[in-house]
Formats: sequence, structure tokens, C-alpha cells
Amino acid sequence: MKPPPFDQPSPAEVILLRAFLEAGDTFISGTTLAHRLGLSRVAVWQHLARLREQGFDFEAAHARGYRLTTRPPTLHAALLAATLAPARDVDFSLSVLDEIDSTNDEAMRQLTAGRPAPFALLARRQTEGRGRLGRRWLSEPNGNLYLTLAFRPRLPPARMPTFTLWAGANLCQLIATFTRTTPTVKWPNDLLFHGRKCGGILTEARIDADHIRDLVIGIGLNLAPPATGWPAELRLVATSLAEQSRTPLDPNRLTAALLGRMLVTYERFAAGGHQAALADLWNRYDALRDREVSLLDGNERITGIARGIDDTGALLVRTAAGRTRRVQAGEVTFARPPVPVSNS
Repeated sequence: MKPPPFDQPSPAEVILLRAFLEAGDTFISGTTLAHRLGLSRVAVWQHLARLREQGFDFEAAHARGYRLTTRPPTLHAALLAATLAPARDVDFSLSVLDEIDSTNDEAMRQLTAGRPAPFALLARRQTEGRGRLGRRWLSEPNGNLYLTLAFRPRLPPARMPTFTLWAGANLCQLIATFTRTTPTVKWPNDLLFHGRKCGGILTEARIDADHIRDLVIGIGLNLAPPATGWPAELRLVATSLAEQSRTPLDPNRLTAALLGRMLVTYERFAAGGHQAALADLWNRYDALRDREVSLLDGNERITGIARGIDDTGALLVRTAAGRTRRVQAGEVTFARPPVPVSNS
């Protein structure tokens, strides 16, 4: 397959944008910008002109310099890198694609081709977006977030079961803090608001005999509803962060915060430092806890009250017979679905 075109952050533009972000509402002189870039003031002006073509705008004031006044409303590679880079001390890269079949699939292809990890791929649209069990994930270019982080962990396969749960709980906490909303996480990988799905995680790995060779974690988030409204089949089961927070979201600020949090989440997982914190963090956002649930474990239908997870990530279900069942895989549904809360 021919590699897709993608936006790679320009080092000069990253430096420029980082300077403007650090300055806030303060003007920066052309001389200061030229010094930071190691270029002439004419070259600085040329970079600013290119950024204007990409959706940025700058106020210019005589003897004072420039300040950033407008940012693009869609994902921008250099802006993401400029926002994220000061907080990172690892060799991390990111790319923004206009369209791709699946960010998870493309990340696996790039890992196979030898791209250094960790890296992130973000897409404005997916043509074959999917969730667990091969379900289609609506991935139209309406400002939503489709991204994959890729790693080469070299960890024992036995470590895998808790990674999706750890990532999901951390994603939930990040969303709660960033949007001042109250999301919950449904075992093993769905982000919900009052029973309506807002996002999901799909973790995939290539495993050798004794270690995880390649690991990708895909995240899909509904930032806003489709411009034409939710399709009929999704109207009562889907929601978006904008609907829940009742305010538009800056996709670049949110994405940079999410990437930073997921990198720290992975590093803590790889170091084995997540086990003690997993159960507590999961319990804080658990959508199923103390709810009546139903699931298939192989060919057996289990119904009972969800009691959280154990230290291996298995779902604990207390049956009517008083027995606690450990479920390590399966599709869980609410025996009595939550009543969706209207945002009108």
C-alpha cells in the first residue's frame, strides 16, 4: 500500500508557535523570534505568512512585534507538537493525516516499516474506523478525534490484560478534568455519559513467543455531533463532549492534553507502576459498578451485579446464587439500561 500523505510538524513552525503559546497575550518582537529560530526577520515573516494560510492569525504592532490571535479550528501538527513538546522528555513524533482507512492499521504498517516509536497518528477522517469485535466506528470529518499511539514495549504478554483498562480510566479522568464533565468508563473500553457512548479504545498488539513486539492503542472521541445530526440508529445511544460540556472544544488543546496523558499512562504501565493505582482509579469512573449486568462468557449467559475489577483486570460479577464470577472477556450490557439524560 502506498504511504498516505500526512502533515509532519515543521521544526521552525513548532518553535514559532511554542514561543507564541508561552507569550500568551504578550507581543514578541521580530528580533526575538529571529533569534529563537536562528533565521533572519524576513524568514520569520515568511513562516508567519505560511501559518496564516493554515488558519492562524497574528496581530502586528509597530515597535512591539507580533502576538497570536487566532488558531485553526481543526487538528494542526505543528500546533500539537508545540503544545506537547515542553512536557515531554522522550523521543516522540506525531503526524496528522487528512484521511486513512484506520489509524490503528496505519500505525501497525508504520511500525512494520521501521518508524521509531513511540509515535502518534491522527486523522481527520477514517474510511474503515472500527471498535471492538470489528464494529464500525462513525469517522466522518466533523471535528471528532481519531488517533493511535504506537509503542514497542518488549513486555511479557501476560501484562496485556490490564493495559486497556488502565488507559481507559486515565482517559476518563483526563476528559473529566479538561471538560468539567462526569464521564464513566464501561468495562473494558467504552467512554459513556449516562449510558450514551462518547468514545472508545481499541488496543491491538503483535506478540512473539515471549514478549509484546508492537502495541497500538486507538482512541476515538466524539468531540461534536455530526453537522446533520446523529443518524437515527445512534440518536439515543451516542453523545459528544460538546453536548455534555455545553461548550465548543478546541481540538488541538484537548488532543495535546490527551497525548501527554497517554504517554505518561503508557510509561507508568511499562514500568509496572500502575497496578496499585488501577483499581482505585477504575472504581472512581466505573459505569457498571453496583449495576445489574448481563454478559456471555463463552456459551454461558451470566446475569448479576457488577462489583468492579480484580488486579488482573477481570470483571467481577455477583450472581443471584451468591457466587462471584471472574470474567476476563466478553460483551457486557446493562440488564436495565440507564435512562439517557437530555441535553436540550
